Amino acid sequence: MTINRDAEENIRKSVKKIEERLKFYEKNYAIKDRQDLLAMCLIEIATKLESVNDSDTKDNNDIEIKLSSIESALSEII
Repeated sequence: MTINRDAEENIRKSVKKIEERLKFYEKNYAIKDRQDLLAMCLIEIATKLESVNDSDTKDNNDIEIKLSSIESALSEII
């Protein structure tokens, strides 16, 4: 795997978080298969990503509504 220097720090942080979650699942669940543990981590991370994306979409929609309102108000003034 080739890693861009600019992304190296983020990748290291991501690897550390994955390792922490693997240890958590291994400690708290009776699962020893590394592939199953990785799948659980993947599901957790993907779910968090979807939540962030949904939140960003909602925020963008709110901003668009506010900008439209401001644009309408400015049009009335001009």
